[in-house]
Amino acid sequence: MTQEGIVTRLFPNDMAEVAVTRMTACGGNCGSCESCMLQSEVKALAKNHIEAQPGERVMIESRSSAVFGAVFLVYVMPLICFLAGYGAAFLAGLSEGKCILCSFLGLALGAGILVLTQKGKNKKQISYDIVKRL
Repeated sequence: MTQEGIVTRLFPNDMAEVAVTRMTACGGNCGSCESCMLQSEVKALAKNHIEAQPGERVMIESRSSAVFGAVFLVYVMPLICFLAGYGAAFLAGLSEGKCILCSFLGLALGAGILVLTQKGKNKKQISYDIVKRL
């Protein structure tokens, strides 16, 4: 996954702080969307392989597998638990209302498991590399 950014500061060990503009769902052109009012700039620490200097526009890259792994945990896993709760209740022969209740209980269980497993875990942050000047 690649993004454009501007180097803002240099750190020891060939690291640099890069300001990256966060993309919005509407592309930043929608006047009716309130998400544009939120902070649109994110600062990330990146390995400075090309010795970029502050003020330079650069391309940064991250491992897509780390991003997709986080997406799976946050979005897909609770959905799977939601559907599994409904399916288990349906196979048990429960009424439609109880199936729906079990699906939401599955969703809550999946979210709870996600929170508990990530809370005690040593979080490995997504690493970024500066790959070229723009």
